[in-house]
Parts: sequence; structure tokens; C-alpha cells
Amino acid sequence: MSADNRKPTDADLAVIENQLGRTPRDVHAIAYRCPCGKPAVVETPPRLSNGEPFPTFYYATCPRLTAAISTLETTGMMGAMQARLETDAVLAGEYAAAHDDYIAARSALQIDVPEVENVSAGGMPNRVKCLHSLIAHSLSAGPGVNPLGDEALAALPEWWKHLSCE
Repeated sequence: MSADNRKPTDADLAVIENQLGRTPRDVHAIAYRCPCGKPAVVETPPRLSNGEPFPTFYYATCPRLTAAISTLETTGMMGAMQARLETDAVLAGEYAAAHDDYIAARSALQIDVPEVENVSAGGMPNRVKCLHSLIAHSLSAGPGVNPLGDEALAALPEWWKHLSCE
């Protein structure tokens, strides 16, 4: 995504407000747009303007996406992923690398927040606890960065197909 397409416009912020049902907080960038063109994942700085630490750098906003992920979370997928993570050294290494990528992307903002230093999201690098965070990371970073996020993303239906994300 080009830098111009990443900077949230007033129209983007209005869409995100509609998606969330509240005023969005401190949107730094649009990290991923649905195929319909609407924002679906945003980047949020590690410290909000009110001073609160906020470790969730990639935050899914599209209600159809988040609903599909919530349904996926009820299938037992996270438990199965966690079991594999504990026995598959290659997967554990790739997942640790995904954690490092997440931290590096957030650190690129050059905002020092000791409270969230080395804290990513979704349970990385040792646990699987939130598919929303893992899928948001995969959508934002692209395929091949977060193996469990990619796996969960592949299991989702095409949430954007029939209705716009607005």
C-alpha cells in the first residue's frame, strides 16, 4: 500500500467510526483495506494521545471481518494451534519471527513506551490467544510473515464479497 493510501483521510475516519460505533482513537495509518476499498485494519501508536499505553498496533475495524474471525475463534482453532506451537520447533521459530516483525513495525514509529516494550499481540511469541490480532497482522504485513495468522486468514470466508465494510 502506498504511503498516500495509508494516511487516513477524513472519509476513512468516518468509515472507521461507523465500523466501530465510536470515535476511533489515534489512527496512525490504514494498514489494510478490504477489496471493497474501505479500511479494515488500522495502525495505532503504542501510546494513545491520552497517555495510555496501547500494545495493539494492528487493529481490525471492519465489522464483517471481525465477525468472521469471532466465528472462527469458536471452532477450537486456537487450541489446535497452541498444541502445534508447543511441539513444532519450526512453527515456534516462525511465530517468534512474526512477534519480532510486529515489534519492529511498531518500533518504526519511534515512540518509546516502556510499558509495552517487547509486547506484541495475539499471544505471540509463545501463546495463541487472539485470532483477531494474528489475522490483522497477517493482512497488514502480507503473507509469509505470521504463519498462524496466515492459516487463520485462509480459513475465513470472503467477508467482503456481498456487502461493503462500511
